[in-house]
Amino acid sequence: MENVDTAHSSQGAQAQAVEFFSKSLPGRTSASDVDVHGSNVAYWTYEPVNVTPKTRTILVIHGFRGDHHGLLRVVDQLPEMRIIMPDLPAFGSSEPFVDDEHTVERYGRFITGFMDALGLGPNTVLLGHSFGSIIASHFAAAHPGAIHPLILINPIAAPALEGPKGLMTKLAVLYYQVSAKLPKRLGLAVLRNRAIVRVMSITMAKTKDKHLRRFIHGQHDAYFSAFADRKSLLESFRASVSGNVADVADKLRLPVLLIAGEKDEIATLPNQHKLMGRLPDATLVVIPGVGHLIHYETPTPAAAAIRTFLEEHPA
Repeated sequence: MENVDTAHSSQGAQAQAVEFFSKSLPGRTSASDVDVHGSNVAYWTYEPVNVTPKTRTILVIHGFRGDHHGLLRVVDQLPEMRIIMPDLPAFGSSEPFVDDEHTVERYGRFITGFMDALGLGPNTVLLGHSFGSIIASHFAAAHPGAIHPLILINPIAAPALEGPKGLMTKLAVLYYQVSAKLPKRLGLAVLRNRAIVRVMSITMAKTKDKHLRRFIHGQHDAYFSAFADRKSLLESFRASVSGNVADVADKLRLPVLLIAGEKDEIATLPNQHKLMGRLPDATLVVIPGVGHLIHYETPTPAAAAIRTFLEEHPA
């Protein structure tokens, strides 16, 4: 594997992030790992502070180049829920798939294997963020009755290679393709270049809060480059730009919650409204003043939307 040692930056990010999390979160947290189809998968479980009739088990699928750390602020705002967050294969502390391409369909088979390994039944809530929204929606469409309901944060609602952002997406495709073909050391240096990661972070962050912006940049610095190798990263990126939630909208016959950012330039608000119109049973919550980083910038209203939605759609 080509994974970099991120221990130092991770420790720095954790120390800096203390003010953005509650004191009860560490006590809810346990780390584990499980073999899924021959790959070791790391996952974290966040137990409810108090079990109530409203307590649900939520399986969270993170976005591209992220890991379980990205959704922690949302988890922290749902202390009554049991939340399970794996690092997707090839990201964070999880191994890549064994002799298999990292496609949306393959990640869907991973969800099946992971749920089977942990004994998660059909009352499990499935939540996906960004690229995770593509994986989660395609899984739900292909496996009706496997989960209930479906929650998508910053959902990718339209083809990434089309529209006003199509050119930028094509340039990003070229960036990953060239990085994969360069000599190993140089290719990894390009992919993990802190300046490039920072530009991505600055572009996505919409908050004016200097402390929060510093926290977001620190999180991206620490975890955005924790991928297994260039091959799996390129495959995952291709998957992230080749599919979207709208592809399977007509097949999603379960309640779906869409949590969108008013200023999201990646998953734009007009496309969220179009997606909602195609879903048989959907609720759209728009959070003002935020873009593609709802999970970092506005976890409280996101958690409130999730809580209300689950109260309206009990197990």
